[in-house]
Amino acid sequence: MRVVLAGAVCALALSACGQWGLVDAPLSSQPALQSGIQKQHFDPRVRPQDDFYHAINGHWLATTPIPPDKTDYGAFSQIADTTEQQLHAIIEAAARTETPAGSEKRKIGDLYASFMDEADIERKGLTPLREAFSRIDAIDNQGELVRTMAYLQQIGVDVPLAAMVSQDPKDAQRYTGFLTQSGLSLPDRDYYLLDEQPFKAIRSRFATHVQRMLTLMGAPQAAQQAQDIVTVETRLARLHWDRVKNRDPNATYNPYATRQLDTLSPAFDWPVYLQQAGFSQLDQVVIEQPSYVKGLGQLLADTPLPLWKSYLTWHVLHAYASVLPKPYADEDFAFFEHSLNGVEQPPERWKRGVSLVNSILGEVLGKAYVEQHFPPENKARLEVLVQNLISAYGQAIDELDWMSAPTRQAAKAKLAKFSYKIGYPDRWRDYSALQITPDDLIGNIQHATAFEYARDLAKLGKLIDPDEWKMTPQTVNAYYNPQRNEIVFPAAILQPPFFDMAAEDAVNYGGIGAVIGHEISHGFDDQGSQFDGDGNLRNWWSQADRLQFERRTAALAEQYSTYEPLPGHLIDGRFTLGENIADLGGVTMASRAYRLALDGKPAPVIDGLTADQRFFMGWAQVWRRKYTDQNLLNRLKTDPHSPSQYRTNGVLRNIAPFYDAFNVKPGDGMYLAPAKRIKIW
Repeated sequence: MRVVLAGAVCALALSACGQWGLVDAPLSSQPALQSGIQKQHFDPRVRPQDDFYHAINGHWLATTPIPPDKTDYGAFSQIADTTEQQLHAIIEAAARTETPAGSEKRKIGDLYASFMDEADIERKGLTPLREAFSRIDAIDNQGELVRTMAYLQQIGVDVPLAAMVSQDPKDAQRYTGFLTQSGLSLPDRDYYLLDEQPFKAIRSRFATHVQRMLTLMGAPQAAQQAQDIVTVETRLARLHWDRVKNRDPNATYNPYATRQLDTLSPAFDWPVYLQQAGFSQLDQVVIEQPSYVKGLGQLLADTPLPLWKSYLTWHVLHAYASVLPKPYADEDFAFFEHSLNGVEQPPERWKRGVSLVNSILGEVLGKAYVEQHFPPENKARLEVLVQNLISAYGQAIDELDWMSAPTRQAAKAKLAKFSYKIGYPDRWRDYSALQITPDDLIGNIQHATAFEYARDLAKLGKLIDPDEWKMTPQTVNAYYNPQRNEIVFPAAILQPPFFDMAAEDAVNYGGIGAVIGHEISHGFDDQGSQFDGDGNLRNWWSQADRLQFERRTAALAEQYSTYEPLPGHLIDGRFTLGENIADLGGVTMASRAYRLALDGKPAPVIDGLTADQRFFMGWAQVWRRKYTDQNLLNRLKTDPHSPSQYRTNGVLRNIAPFYDAFNVKPGDGMYLAPAKRIKIW
């Protein structure tokens, strides 16, 4: 873990009349509801038939700068900004209120106060990290090296091997221990290994940054140590599996008896490591990348201890730099935020404080956020959308012409077992054991990290908690968990442009409806489709049907691999495949679900726009986003989602109703010949 604190509407509509195909129509059958379409963001110079993303979002893209404290900015960011202000008010109120010691509100106020007390941070310097540095200095053998690595992970430091607790992919009712590759400072192995620009320049700047950080702490041979650290991380990067390979749930499921780990990596002191990691009671662990672990053991043995001590010292500095005195925080920002991601200036301190409190006491803040900002009627209306999306998926599976009856029956059985969560947990987490004080920022962070680690260890040997959430209610996002076969929609995403209580259903089905469909589709993407309805990694496909599925998904990967968001840098369609399948399936199913919601009634025309037009506009407007070039490059290497432009245009080119809604013809930029359009679900 690393601490990262991180209008001429009528004119636009009229001038676009010919290319949009606006309709003169009688009054809407739901006159009280709005279209929900943000026409002020349209670019009337762009034909939707040529570039739908820019036609819907072009004016916004041309006139909205990326705020200087952000790597990117879009619809998600705008909701997050509002949520941030709301959380800030909750935190400030908690800080001003006299509450009992140890209470949740007191924890919020004390944690925030510890971050905002800059004088205390400057006065203490590196003293709060003294124990970590002392442990590193005392390393004199391989056993102490791996013991210290395991300890450092428990206080939030990235080390070469990470221990985790999660559901067993082949026994979804129980938790098990996992060991996985880790330990790189740069975003991805490619940043170390590609012999081209800008990666060569980034590596040079990285070495300079490490040297400067070590110099700040008084290291006598900072330049040599920095070079040694880059060398160690480059060797680790060569051992790392790439992100495409790591997407294969069967490839990363490798159970090993703990007593047999020596056969995989005999140079690694397993008893010492497992004891410190809290895994000594386990008979078995899952090794996600066996070749990495084997190579790591040899690398530990072949690399002199002083180099590993320099590496670990750097990683402690790296993990805590943003909460250290100003020279460290400024240097950390200059490289990791400005140089790597294009951020012009750090966020205001209160924003960073909100981020810290949110990361540590997320469900405490979430409880107050829901009470103040989440109307119950939002949840009720969204439940209807979810149920219609699931029904639409069932109908679509029934109509698939490439799937045999037995596989179709298995797919329907999985769909029937989907569960969903909306808004917030039924049961809130208990933070009573977490110690927070107003005058020990780094201690608070270390206590919180150790608290979470211990919480995970306590799951071993117990049944799965079905009520647990992986996101807080104030998170502007959603997710599908294949091992619980559940879709989850936090409260904060249920706002315009994703979800508008004042809008007619078309735009909501195009926005949050397609997001719902997206998450359901993850259960049937190239990864999720390998899990059954009970969350177990089990093949429920016939061989012929799986080959048909993989032929279609390979074609989608190939299609996306032709897109070039930055000159010389293409989307890796294999890496983004799961998200692209989910986007395509989500929009397709949401369109079908909207028809179900109409229940035979005619779709209303609002503001001269047909329901289908509003539906597809709803999808496009949620993805408006701008990126710095540095951040976009980072995302191409590390983010399994395609950039926003391609999440819009790349999907819609494959969907037949889009062509009908906007009269897309051969020769138009959005046109794709029917034989090349991809339909999976």
